[in-house]
Amino acid sequence: MCQACRHQTSVTASTIFQDTRTPLTIWFRAVWYVTSQKNGTSAANIQRILGLRSYQTAWTWLHKLRRAMVRPGRDKLHGRVEVDETFVEGEDSQGIWVSHKAVVVIAAEEDGRGIGRIRLARIPSPTKDVLHEFARLAIEPGSFVHTDGLMAWKGLKKLGYRHKATVLLGRKDKNAASRLLPRVHRVASLLKRWLLGTHQGAVEPAHLDYYLDEFTFRFNRRTSRSRGKLFYRLLQQAVEIPPTTYRQIIGGRPMEESE
Repeated sequence: MCQACRHQTSVTASTIFQDTRTPLTIWFRAVWYVTSQKNGTSAANIQRILGLRSYQTAWTWLHKLRRAMVRPGRDKLHGRVEVDETFVEGEDSQGIWVSHKAVVVIAAEEDGRGIGRIRLARIPSPTKDVLHEFARLAIEPGSFVHTDGLMAWKGLKKLGYRHKATVLLGRKDKNAASRLLPRVHRVASLLKRWLLGTHQGAVEPAHLDYYLDEFTFRFNRRTSRSRGKLFYRLLQQAVEIPPTTYRQIIGGRPMEESE
């Protein structure tokens, strides 16, 4: 109850739990299962484990939780960062393999010989304006950015980055890309394996951005030894973002049980 106007409202108002008819304890069980599974889970598994009557409910819950996996105002990558693009395929709402591929740009911090934090984003095309905007949003100025020789990456120094471009085209070594930009290519391989394994590749292009957010959330917290902390973090972010309805998620289209 508002102390000033005495208006009464629900504690779930303006959160992803707004207007839910399911007890929050069931929601919390779903959040726990999502965060406790190393590779995540599908809507079919959530429906079965929680005993939900509707697949649509489980599917919608997962998509709402994915929207909570991006923390508002999260820190940008910094230090030495590898950046490259990859292609991701998927299925449409009818379960048919689409011929066109989505372009996904990947940025990965160097952590010694390992990988630090990552950022992923689907882009319409790898043009200069698009790639530079990704760098601006994902990477702290002053960082050392290592890319391939794509002409679109030229001009990063004017944005305040130190830039190294490694030309990969024309090299006889077929593994040159993986050897010279090993971190982003490792992330790309893991992403595709995750999409095919956990979700059987059944990711519609319209929803790909949110799957990228989930993969990023999991990858950046892969070394956490506390599942409880991940559970707490996701719940914390779930009450910081505005609610999303099923209609908004599907964009007015009927949902198929493809996941």
